[in-house]
Amino acid sequence: MSIRHERPILTNRRSFLRVVGGIGLTSTVAPEYLIAGVSNSAAGILVEAAGFDDLGGWKLDTQHYQQMGGCYLLAHGMGKPGTNATTKVDITEPGTWHVWVRNRDWCKGDWQSPGRFRVHVDGAPLKTVFGEGEVDWHWQHGGAVDIAKAGKIQIALEDLTGFDGRCDAIFLTREARPLLPNDDLVDLVAWKDQLSGRANRNIEESEFDVVIVGGGMSGCGAALAARSQGLKVALIQDRPIFGGNASEEVRVHTLGIHGYGGDILSQIDTAHYPNGDALAKLDQQKREATMAASGVDLFAGHIACGLEKKDRRVASVEARNAQTGIIRRFRAPVFIDATGDGWLGYWAGAEYRIGREAHSEFGEKWDKHGDLWSPESSDQRVMGTSVLWNAEQTTTRHDFPEVPWALPVAKDHEATAGEWYWEYSDNDLDQVADAERIRDHVLRAIFGSFYNAGQHPRNATWKLKWVAHVGGKRESRRLIGDHIYSMRDATERRQFPDAVVVERRDVDSHYQRKETGDPVDFLSKALFYRTGGDYYVPFRSLYSKDIDNLMMAGRCFSCSHIGLAGPRVMNTCGQMGIATGYAAVLCRKHNATPREVGRKHIDELRDLVGVGRNTLIGNPGKTRKKQT
Repeated sequence: MSIRHERPILTNRRSFLRVVGGIGLTSTVAPEYLIAGVSNSAAGILVEAAGFDDLGGWKLDTQHYQQMGGCYLLAHGMGKPGTNATTKVDITEPGTWHVWVRNRDWCKGDWQSPGRFRVHVDGAPLKTVFGEGEVDWHWQHGGAVDIAKAGKIQIALEDLTGFDGRCDAIFLTREARPLLPNDDLVDLVAWKDQLSGRANRNIEESEFDVVIVGGGMSGCGAALAARSQGLKVALIQDRPIFGGNASEEVRVHTLGIHGYGGDILSQIDTAHYPNGDALAKLDQQKREATMAASGVDLFAGHIACGLEKKDRRVASVEARNAQTGIIRRFRAPVFIDATGDGWLGYWAGAEYRIGREAHSEFGEKWDKHGDLWSPESSDQRVMGTSVLWNAEQTTTRHDFPEVPWALPVAKDHEATAGEWYWEYSDNDLDQVADAERIRDHVLRAIFGSFYNAGQHPRNATWKLKWVAHVGGKRESRRLIGDHIYSMRDATERRQFPDAVVVERRDVDSHYQRKETGDPVDFLSKALFYRTGGDYYVPFRSLYSKDIDNLMMAGRCFSCSHIGLAGPRVMNTCGQMGIATGYAAVLCRKHNATPREVGRKHIDELRDLVGVGRNTLIGNPGKTRKKQT
């Protein structure tokens, strides 16, 4: 476990951020508007893959912007190449143009790389094949093309494998050897903004009563609670849809009780379907309709990329449109970090923790059955990320490509469906900085295990139905508040005068089965402690002790590693969101900080939350019948 309290100005490849207001890269302003994804410059023409006109069979991946400096297109075809992604580009003058492509070989080894793709320029494919070169993101020369006349041409990305090729950007230049930024991500993003014209564009600013970053269950709960009391609310979400791990992109059913938040949570939660099931689409429709009708100002597809901090307060947050790259600035007297990874607190320099505490710190050693919940000394171990998937049995035979690149991970494991325990965590990998590598590791496990199963005649009629490309993360940074919630708070069912969240599920921590001798490293096992009744989370664990106007809800709340193990599930995190949303109401009403609300107005907050008024409402829990 590590305790960190720092002012993060990072310019390396592994952890990019954009911080404004004198702390880091400062915005500039000017008037013009450029077409999304395409820009002209005397030095060349930048084509950002995220801004393509038609994505075809490619997916827009926004998960790793902070680590690699872009939103890239992912050829996620589950072994079958999808249709081309295409866009139009305005060529300024005829002649010879050199083509450079920012890409990576995501699974390099002694095999033909799975992520190969071609770029077509003006109807003709370049000879160079991309996605089979360097492991890290890099610019690769694709050769030169002769353009007969100025005007619009088409650029297309052709997926050659169906196995997750990826392209960040294409640069057309008259120079044979241009100097292109890559490793310094601050320089890279500034260069993209300059070429696209975004650096010369006025940044639109908006004022709100509360700004919430993160559109999972926590963020949605906070937004709905604050809006129900008349606040002007902004909800910023990096994916195109809301729900986070409950969304149809990840497909984990919601667990935990509704507690005091049944009226709100019942509008956005899920049925207890099998994890990874297509029934998630029905719950997604319900959730999207709820959010659209709420009156909350919704900013789906916007990636928070930095903030402005003044003294001990966040003054504004900036978010970038994932497709156009255009930045908006959001101002408010109070902010809620529902990002899961604690990005707002991290950027603002708040203290946070990652990993397990020594059991002596909170008395979290429990060995009734020989299990050790916390180690003798702190370490970096955390619960992992899951990638869900499933297949279907048909009446015809289906061929699946050979995947020699996946078998070093899958080994001899066979499967035709995944579950929550398809989870990867490694002590040498960081769940934030190495998120792309972690997701990719599970993809290799999935494709290799399905291939292995298909080698048996009895499985010849199975075909892949769905594989997530968005990872479902459990644990990373935990921002520190006035109280650090621990396992004993739950197991001893401690009472708190400022309790605003209630739960009764088991304390449930995960570890990799490989630690107990399993030959594969991508499956996990749950360790349970049954609490025997309700336990409570205090409001003091839902605001930062360092940043005066910052609250946090969800898995980045103030807790120990094992303290997270019980209340980390989505309905409970949604309760946290609701509590912080109502607290934002009282911050405005009393011109108070969250800490002052907790100390001076806690009875009013608990009344808004519904403590002592509402009965405890459980998760609906009934498995919805499959619809055909």
